[in-house]
Amino acid sequence: MPNAPVTDLDVVEDFTATGRCDEGFLHVRRLRVRNLRADGTKSDVYRVDVVDRPRLDAVAVLLWRRGEQGLEFLTRQNLRPAAHFRHEKVPNVPDGRSHLFCEELVAGLLEADDQGLPGVRHRAAEEAFEEAGYRVAPDTVELLGPPFFVAPGIISEKIYLAAIDATGLVPTVPEGDGSPLEEGGVTQWRTRASLEAALADGTIQDAKTELALHRFLAREPVSASASSSAASSSVVISSSTSVSV
Repeated sequence: MPNAPVTDLDVVEDFTATGRCDEGFLHVRRLRVRNLRADGTKSDVYRVDVVDRPRLDAVAVLLWRRGEQGLEFLTRQNLRPAAHFRHEKVPNVPDGRSHLFCEELVAGLLEADDQGLPGVRHRAAEEAFEEAGYRVAPDTVELLGPPFFVAPGIISEKIYLAAIDATGLVPTVPEGDGSPLEEGGVTQWRTRASLEAALADGTIQDAKTELALHRFLAREPVSASASSSAASSSVVISSSTSVSV
């Protein structure tokens, strides 16, 4: 029996003051560095914090298909505690929104055996199956340009973008990884117009989703049927039920 929807997070313990910075899901390296200049001089010593994840890089997957309304793209609602806890702070520009869940692409960390670009394709295929239920061969995965840094001032991670054509494929129920963070991971299909509108008005505030769509459309010729999707802003839910947005 599926769990009830997640509505909030309960902080059982905040061990920030006692937890080591080199353990846990994120590792924080606290460094004192100085700049070495070409003329042999050095800058003053200053402090740098570097955030690393257990695996260095990740892949994000733009699953797409050609539907009755043209191009459609799959997104997923992901539980995002870090974004959620923004409500405890005072932002310069309040948005009045809850960020317990964020809508974005299927994504995952590259594992130790995901070596080279074939490894990136393999991980993209694995994540498409694990998080969206679509089984594809790694050699059908298309890479969308070079990887990019998320926030190079503090985070070492790069993200690779990939695209998978799911046209005509029938998904199974996504297995997930069994983590509580996977709860509520509902997928849906958006038309091109709906996805572009959601990115434009801030319904979706995920940079990798916007960049992946931009790169995909820049290389994917849009057919006449796909162009007609601009007249529609429907969301096609995984069950094939359409709702307006």
